[in-house]
Amino acid sequence: MKLIADSGSTKTAWCLIDDEGNKQLCNTQGINPFQQAENDICRVVKFELLPYIIQTLQQNGSQQKGVLTRGISTGDSLEIFFYGAGCTPEAAPKVESALRHLFKDAVIEVQSDMLGAARGLCGNKAGIVAILGTGSNSCYYNGTKIQKNVSPLGFILGDEGSGAYIGKRLVGDVLKRQLPDEICERFFEETHETAASIIQKTYREPFPNRFLAGFSPFCALHRDNPAVRNLLLDCFRQFFQRNIASYEGTTVHIVGSVGYIYQEEIKEVAEMLGYTIGNVLKEPLKGLIDYHSL
Repeated sequence: MKLIADSGSTKTAWCLIDDEGNKQLCNTQGINPFQQAENDICRVVKFELLPYIIQTLQQNGSQQKGVLTRGISTGDSLEIFFYGAGCTPEAAPKVESALRHLFKDAVIEVQSDMLGAARGLCGNKAGIVAILGTGSNSCYYNGTKIQKNVSPLGFILGDEGSGAYIGKRLVGDVLKRQLPDEICERFFEETHETAASIIQKTYREPFPNRFLAGFSPFCALHRDNPAVRNLLLDCFRQFFQRNIASYEGTTVHIVGSVGYIYQEEIKEVAEMLGYTIGNVLKEPLKGLIDYHSL
């Protein structure tokens, strides 16, 4: 039996695959070892994931439900593949230890969301892989491991092409009146924000990257406006020039909500810079299920 997880700071998507090949999906709150203590991660798994899995296996009449009861240690086979934001080599052991408390005899592998994206998009084939969501990241994957990675640096110093980067550019251009008056007025009307509230939430409240990324849908709604379209194209041009240009190859595979929503603009920029876009997924879980089912 296999348990596969794709985790971000907000949501974790799980898939349980039993030995008959039956697949069950569920979501829990996000798990990020940079933001959560081990006890907090344990609580998410114990109180959100575990009851759902036990109920699912009981409904299916599976003989494997013993894996998940009586202390979660029965000697039955369970493999866990966890891919998550913040799962660096230094932080990943925290997630593994939390899972081990509940799945005592399981084989557990905890890897970064970047490797999860690479495996989900490319399987065992080499390629350039990009994550474009709230943040951004990229790598060259040789079919087995990440061979090269340009540090994303976060939304203040980097994260080009991400939702937070697009939101930061949009807000800055609106507040400095670099966009047409019509767009600036629509921005304040539709977001119900003011200059003061934006400064407050960006500089004095938690998770400013999520706050700024929340403005990306405004750009999607008004993408036909030439000024907004140019802003988007420039954001993605920066992503290619400051990240993708460091890798050998011309085909780029993309995963993430921003990459999925803005496929048209990304393909236009890619073609201008001599790249082609390969696989595009909103989330990597489906690809990871295929990868671990081989």
